[in-house]
Amino acid sequence: MSNQNPPIIHTKVEIHLWWLTAVIIAINVALFSWQVITGMDVSNPSSADAIRWGADYAPLTFLAEPFRLFSSMFFHFGLIHLMLNMWALYIFGSVVEQLFGRWYFLGLYILAGLSGSLLSGYISIQDSYTLLSSNAMISELLPRVGAGASGAVMGLGASLTLLAILPPLARQKFILDKKTLIIVMVINLSMGFMISGINNAAHIGGMLMGLLLTFIWYFGQKFNKSKLFTWFGIVLGSIICYFSYQYCLTQIEYISPLWQALLEHLTN
Repeated sequence: MSNQNPPIIHTKVEIHLWWLTAVIIAINVALFSWQVITGMDVSNPSSADAIRWGADYAPLTFLAEPFRLFSSMFFHFGLIHLMLNMWALYIFGSVVEQLFGRWYFLGLYILAGLSGSLLSGYISIQDSYTLLSSNAMISELLPRVGAGASGAVMGLGASLTLLAILPPLARQKFILDKKTLIIVMVINLSMGFMISGINNAAHIGGMLMGLLLTFIWYFGQKFNKSKLFTWFGIVLGSIICYFSYQYCLTQIEYISPLWQALLEHLTN
């Protein structure tokens, strides 16, 4: 019998490997804490509070304040909403940041969040057209206030799922569990279709951007052109978001009177 020492198992959280993810989580938590300290309901914030803190409300976003496409990623409808998104961000983000590098991870996160907000806004535009053509006040078709990091987080989840499906790269740092990731993403999407109040358009928009940028990154690694493909991915994603926003602006001319009336009601 040989007398060998047992292997050393490192149990500490190596936060230096995914510190940018930790910073984003800290920003979200700090903002939520500040909002609660200043009087916001910790479990069920009002729509007025959400809008005051930068949530996405399509008439306001597209008629006056486009920054809400971004700021809405940092507001959450209560503590549970925040905790679920931050847990998912930790699980997905800590891996994506190490795989893609910090700045491509950050670009993917922001662009996926913007894509989610833009697709959500486009759906609100289409619903408003349906509302006007129906000549009836259908509450389900009125624009709703939207917020949360879930579009960006779903972009990260879609990214890892795609990497799990594609053939592993020669120098890939993690071996991803394809079955688990697919199940998690399917469950999240299914819940969005089955449970009212979940903004599934934001989830889908984020996922689509995550898939696109991951394809670009993957082939950059495969052809040893990582720097070129990284820049190409960020630039292409930014262009898509810009023209998606411009397209939405071209679609709101007919519904502008309705949205102006909604804004006047909001301020009264």
